[in-house]
Amino acid sequence: MQDEPTLTELIKAVADFLRSEITPAIKGHNAFKLRVGINALDLVTRQLALAEESDTAEAARLKQLLGVDGSLAELNRALSEKIARGEVDLKTPGLSEHLWQTTMDKLAVDQPNYASYKREFGK
Repeated sequence: MQDEPTLTELIKAVADFLRSEITPAIKGHNAFKLRVGINALDLVTRQLALAEESDTAEAARLKQLLGVDGSLAELNRALSEKIARGEVDLKTPGLSEHLWQTTMDKLAVDQPNYASYKREFGK
């Protein structure tokens, strides 16, 4: 076990420092590159906080849909192959719900400020 601060706390501290102390002093294209870097740090923070739980839930949904076990990558590959062969489609019970939830979980990490995502969750 590592002592505090946690990885998430360290990343957040760096992003906050860059946002509040460095951003006001940077202009032009370097300011843009700095914002890209800060956004990447924010994304990593969300990934650390949310990915494990959403990956576990996604794998559980896929196991139920497909009736097989495997890693998340294997299950997604199996679903993709079944869709490509026409064995499953949006009429398949649970598929559209799975796809929707997976999309929402990915947006929570990648683009939580996306207007449609915020509208869906009333944020």
